[in-house]
Amino acid sequence: MEQKTFNYSTDVLKEWVDYNGHMNDAAYAQAFSAAVDSFMEYIGLDEKGRETYSYTIFTLETHLCYLLEASEGEKLDIAAQLLDTDEKRLHIFFNMMNADGQLVATSEQMLMGIDTETGKAAPFPSAVSNTIKTKAQADHQLEIPKQAGRTIGIRR
Repeated sequence: MEQKTFNYSTDVLKEWVDYNGHMNDAAYAQAFSAAVDSFMEYIGLDEKGRETYSYTIFTLETHLCYLLEASEGEKLDIAAQLLDTDEKRLHIFFNMMNADGQLVATSEQMLMGIDTETGKAAPFPSAVSNTIKTKAQADHQLEIPKQAGRTIGIRR
């Protein structure tokens, strides 16, 4: 079975635009959060999957890079690349592109699988794990994005 490619699309909403006339920093985080929800559906953790497996995903850490401004009504496409994975974690990198194919922002995240009955970290259900493995194998061929693994600090 061939797996479809992950892509999440959204438009910059009026309420996302701030007093500077472009998308507010918190709105980027909101768009990437919606992309995580869409990625969960992609790997089999839609509402039915979360209920069936008593399983969900939490975000442990995120790092956003703002590269270009986005304006009201602008179409944004978000793609995901798995940088690493183990039995219960995903190190994932999201690219946000505008309609001109320009990189607008990135979000590097560490996600953790959670058993909703115990509220604790747990291995991915096998059907979900298989989808993750297929995506990880495909993404292993990709170049690591230059924004991945960045730290924050004042360079001297």
